[in-house]
Amino acid sequence: MTWAKTRPAARFDLAGSNVLACTLDDLTGASDALSLSGHNDNGYAPLIEAIAARYGVEASQVTTGTGAAGANFQACAALLEPGDDVLMERPGYDPLLGSARLLGARPHRFDRLFDEGYALDPDRVRAAITPRTRLIMLTSPHNPTSAPIAADALLEVGRIAAAHGAYVLVDEVYLDASHPDMRPAATLGDRFISTSSLTKSYGLSSLRCGWAIASPEVAERIRRARDVIDGNGAIPAERLATLAFAQIDRLVERARSLLAANTARLRTFLEASPELEYVDPAGGTVVFPRLRGIADATRFVERLAKDYDLAVAPGHFFESPEHFRLGIGGAPAAVDAGLIQLRAALDARIWE
Repeated sequence: MTWAKTRPAARFDLAGSNVLACTLDDLTGASDALSLSGHNDNGYAPLIEAIAARYGVEASQVTTGTGAAGANFQACAALLEPGDDVLMERPGYDPLLGSARLLGARPHRFDRLFDEGYALDPDRVRAAITPRTRLIMLTSPHNPTSAPIAADALLEVGRIAAAHGAYVLVDEVYLDASHPDMRPAATLGDRFISTSSLTKSYGLSSLRCGWAIASPEVAERIRRARDVIDGNGAIPAERLATLAFAQIDRLVERARSLLAANTARLRTFLEASPELEYVDPAGGTVVFPRLRGIADATRFVERLAKDYDLAVAPGHFFESPEHFRLGIGGAPAAVDAGLIQLRAALDARIWE
């Protein structure tokens, strides 16, 4: 996150993972939503109800947070104590691990492998879990590869967690844009918590609207954790978020249209790039290629920024230094321009 917030601006920016940002013009009736009034001590009720209706759950199962990051931290704060163990996938999204560490939990890891398409293998979870594991943390689609989690694998991980008295947190912030027909993991049983936001799939990062879906008991614990983190959200943002949910189908179609166009461009590019190995993004907002025969792509990423004004996310942030993460959620013309720069850099073999 420090890198993401402090890196130099690039003319060709494929480092992000969110869908192209919306404007107020994308939210009709926005002026009415900007009222400062409202009551949200336990979440703004119209927003809670809109989230619950969208995902087919009860309002008592929904808590809001400051983006998915806030929802993840609140869930960790509700479920973890110092000295607890947390089990997390590798490659993984570092801020998830950071939340657990900040609360004094001890991280343990299991691998999702390139050669297996980054599929979730419950046997690796079973081998890595400890008697003190209280939380298993996953992303679906996987960050940084966009690989989805198969339903049967997720159910098995839930059974493993239940046998150890643990919970399974699934960060689903990319799910709606990639697989809008998939149900949240939280609907599979009381051991699951789903977190998401309007940020990545909808291009509404400035609203900082995130949420967690869990059993009513766990949701209440998350609400009480939020009491000592930031109390509640900003009413204007939550009213705008409620407006977004009133037209969420249109926003989903906007995201899917962008990603369909950009994924087609990306696949054409990758198929013509023998220098790269990759797992197909399966409709996600990112791809995680690696340079053939290179153990560390950091120099390549740095030269992309310096010599080609192209930003991509370094793989070492995901504990996979031979890779880099490339985002395809932007405007098609911007993605095309970035891929042209990347092609020029590959032709020049700038990693050598």
